[in-house]
Amino acid sequence: MKTLSKYLCMAVLAFLIFGLSSCKNENKKQEEVTSGEKVEVAMATPTEVETAKGYSIGDEAADFKLKDVDGDMVSLSDYPDAKGFVVIFTCNTCPFAVASEERMVVLDQEFKGKGYPVIAINPNNPEVQPDDTYELMQDKAKEAGFTFPYLYDESQTIYAKYGATKTPHVYLLNKENNKNIVKYIGAIDDNVRNADAVKDRFLANAINELLAGKEVTVKETKAIGCTVKQ
Repeated sequence: MKTLSKYLCMAVLAFLIFGLSSCKNENKKQEEVTSGEKVEVAMATPTEVETAKGYSIGDEAADFKLKDVDGDMVSLSDYPDAKGFVVIFTCNTCPFAVASEERMVVLDQEFKGKGYPVIAINPNNPEVQPDDTYELMQDKAKEAGFTFPYLYDESQTIYAKYGATKTPHVYLLNKENNKNIVKYIGAIDDNVRNADAVKDRFLANAINELLAGKEVTVKETKAIGCTVKQ
């Protein structure tokens, strides 16, 4: 009996030692993972982090210089008298984008004279989406009767800086102390599929509030459309 008790005690002791060793190893692994994550975050520059998440309400939007369908290079600084901008990421063939084309023209006609012109940008990579080539953008602008610049994000970097994920995806900018401040992000209105069924014009409402010197009430909505093709 004493021998059995002795072996039993030794077995329990060995189990405890093994368990403590396993816990230490597991804790060490967790520390390594945590350390690795911290190092990875530390290595990312502020610019890279900002680009990864895109702009938020209140952020300053950087200017860009992109080619229009007529071959001209266009930037926000080309509009010194503008009070702000309606930047819309869109494309040639996405059904949601196509359904929004007339609305984009209407928005430009409604607000360009009041200081908020529309600027459309195609973020898609034509190697992934062949119908979004620069040449087909030229055809689209003519067919749809675009009254605003339709720009080609050839490097596919501007959409990422903004954080656009859909076509269409809207960013309303307001000039404040010579800076373009993001005031609204999201959808044009509450029915991207059917313009006749729209009840709430999110973007137009936001622009009108800015024109009236008021704070934008609805600052963000969910952009509904096709994913940006990269």
